[in-house]
Amino acid sequence: MINISVICPCLNEENFIVGCVESMISQDAFNEMELLFVDGGSTDRTRFLLEPYIAQYEQIKMLDNPKRTAPCAMNIGIKEAKGEYIVRIDAHSKFPTNYVSTLVQNLQTLPNAQNVGCSCKTMARNESKKAKAIAEVLCNKFGIGDATFRLGTNEIKEVDTVPFGCFRKKDFETFGYYDERLTRNQDIELNHRIRQKGGKIYLIPNIESIYYARDNYKDLIKNNFSNGKWNILTVFYTKQYGALSIRHFIPLCFVLALFIPLLFSFLYLPLAIISIIALLAYVFLYTIISCQLAVKKNLSFFYLFFAFICLHISYGLGSFIGLICLLFR
Repeated sequence: MINISVICPCLNEENFIVGCVESMISQDAFNEMELLFVDGGSTDRTRFLLEPYIAQYEQIKMLDNPKRTAPCAMNIGIKEAKGEYIVRIDAHSKFPTNYVSTLVQNLQTLPNAQNVGCSCKTMARNESKKAKAIAEVLCNKFGIGDATFRLGTNEIKEVDTVPFGCFRKKDFETFGYYDERLTRNQDIELNHRIRQKGGKIYLIPNIESIYYARDNYKDLIKNNFSNGKWNILTVFYTKQYGALSIRHFIPLCFVLALFIPLLFSFLYLPLAIISIIALLAYVFLYTIISCQLAVKKNLSFFYLFFAFICLHISYGLGSFIGLICLLFR
C-alpha cells in the first residue's frame, strides 16, 4: 500500500540521478513508497537512465514538467501523489536507508509539526583539491552563514526552514502549494507561510542527506549569482519581508560597500577610502579563515580563498542586479 510519495524535481541530472534513485530503492520504507521524478524536459541522458528503473519498479514514475522550474515540478508531483505523506528530495543528493521512514515518523510524533527535515551535508563531487575546497566553503559558517540545516544539529530543533522536508499531503490545502513565481527560495517561502499559520518546522539529528557541490568556479558563480538575484525577487513577488533572514543580504551589503563609494569617489575622492577599507578587511579576515581551514583540513589555501571570493561576490552582485531589475521594472 502506497502511504508515502517521494517527489524529485529533475532537469539534466545525468551525473547524479542514478545515485539518487539507488538510494531511494534502498530505503527501508520502499515498499510503502511511490517515487515520482518530475522532469523539466532534460536534454541529456537523465530520462534514459531512469527508464530501466521505471520498467522494473511499478512505484517509480516519470512526470513531465513543461514549466521546467522546481516549484512547478513539486506542485505537479503533489497533485499526482497517492501517499498521505509527501517527501521532497533533490537529484543532486543521496540519502541513508532510513531517511524517508525517519522523517515520516518524526512528522507523526513531533508537536504541531508540518514539515520535518534533516541536516544536509555538502560533499565534493570528486577528489580534486578545487572541488574539496568549494565543498568546504559551502558548508562553512563563514561561507554560507548560520543556516542550521547546513551546519548540523545534535538535538531536535525548531527552525525557520529545512532544504527539502516531509509534509502531510492534506496540509497543502491549508498553507498553500509552492509559489510557482519563484525559481529559487521556494522552500524558504513555503516554510515561512507554514510558520505564519502556526505550523512548526523541525530539524532532526542523527540522519543527514548528502548534497554534491559544484566542482568548479564557473558553476559556483552562476549558481550563487542566481541565488542572490532571487533573494531580492522573492521579497518583491511575495511581499513577505520576513521570509529571508539577515544572512541572505550580507553579501549585498559587502558588494555595495565596495562599489558604491568607489563610484561616487569621482565626485568626492575621499569616499574611495570606504571601499579600500572594506576590501582590506575582507581580505584580512578570509586570509586568516582560509589559512586555518587549509591547515586543519589539509586543503589548498588558494582554492579556499578564491572560493570564498567567488561565493560572496557573485551572490552580492546577483542581489544588486536584482535591485536594478526592479528599478527598471
